Amino acid sequence: MIRILGIDPGSQRTGVGVIDVAADGRCTYVHAQALVLLEAEDFPSRLGLLCDGLEALLDQWQPQQVAIETVFMAKSATSALKLGHARGAALATVVRRRLPVNEYAPRVIKQSLVGRGAADKEQVQHMVRLLLNLPGMKLQADAADALAIALTHAHMSATATRTGVATHLLRRRGA
Repeated sequence: MIRILGIDPGSQRTGVGVIDVAADGRCTYVHAQALVLLEAEDFPSRLGLLCDGLEALLDQWQPQQVAIETVFMAKSATSALKLGHARGAALATVVRRRLPVNEYAPRVIKQSLVGRGAADKEQVQHMVRLLLNLPGMKLQADAADALAIALTHAHMSATATRTGVATHLLRRRGA
């Protein structure tokens, strides 16, 4: 059994999702939530809350691998910069634990789960609930995205194992 932590970084809310992956590839829901960072008095304090929240999750759930979404172009340069800071804080937190980190572009995540790189959020959430057998569970959007990232990593890792192609090469090809 491998435990994967998926992270959907954000400067206001960071989604986190934890799944277990059995040897046969079956994925099981463990935990999901959004770390709400808006309570902080300033932006550096938000980053501190993000790191503290991730540290607590790492202690509680003990993941063996981490998957995180790459930065995409936001509405403005300021938004992209803040997102990059949040992503950097998340990466630094998990790397300090010596956890292997895999990065996935939003388009690859959508393609992996829905079959289309331009899928909308509702389609992704539907597939997350379907793949994790959570038919009636209402998932917060950022938490659902984090589970989608973890599922993508589980699927990419399984494909890499079956084909003998390194996971980072599959990501480049958009497989």
